[in-house]
Amino acid sequence: MSKAKRTRYSAEFKSKVALEALREEQTLSELSAKYNVHPNQISKWKKEAIEGMATIFSNKHSKSEEMSEAEIKDLHAKIGQLTVERDFLQRAFGKR
Repeated sequence: MSKAKRTRYSAEFKSKVALEALREEQTLSELSAKYNVHPNQISKWKKEAIEGMATIFSNKHSKSEEMSEAEIKDLHAKIGQLTVERDFLQRAFGKR
């Protein structure tokens, strides 16, 4: 007896189906028949899409903070490099 393979859906497909479910222009049964996906699965994707939207809008500020922290780290490294180069050149030309 062999097990049936599970169908793996792409993120694009899931988002497309969830978006149509969110629009509520068709019932879950109609969407299920249209995309050959169980109505419970569509409901799950719809719920995940709604929850995901909240994180998209709430993480906007934290992403910019992460980027600025990375930029600050890079700038500190550049300042350190330039300081070392300046000190080397000052010693090389005898100016102190």
